[in-house]
Amino acid sequence: MKSATGLTGSGSRDWVVQRLSAVVLGLYTIVVFGWVLCHSLSGTLDYANWYGFMMTMPMKIFSLLSILALAGHAWIGMWTIFTDYINNSVGLRLVLQAATVISIVVFVLWGVQIFW
Repeated sequence: MKSATGLTGSGSRDWVVQRLSAVVLGLYTIVVFGWVLCHSLSGTLDYANWYGFMMTMPMKIFSLLSILALAGHAWIGMWTIFTDYINNSVGLRLVLQAATVISIVVFVLWGVQIFW
């Protein structure tokens, strides 16, 4: 039976999506922090270099993938928390889930606007 509010309709698929999204986010963090560290140590950390790095096509694609990974990761995590801990009030859970969905959609749209 598929869940009306789950991401994939399956707990095991949601688990895999959350783990894969965590890997993407971890790699993105390593790449960005590595770049910042290298440029900090060499004294070339400034806005022009940062903009040049972040606006290359590979980083734009990687950033978009990371934004989508974060959105999926956040939704699965929040959906799990809401269904596990707010089970006495269906109305409250639906309001919180709606607020989460709206927040995630705004975040994704804002991220796409920034990079594209």
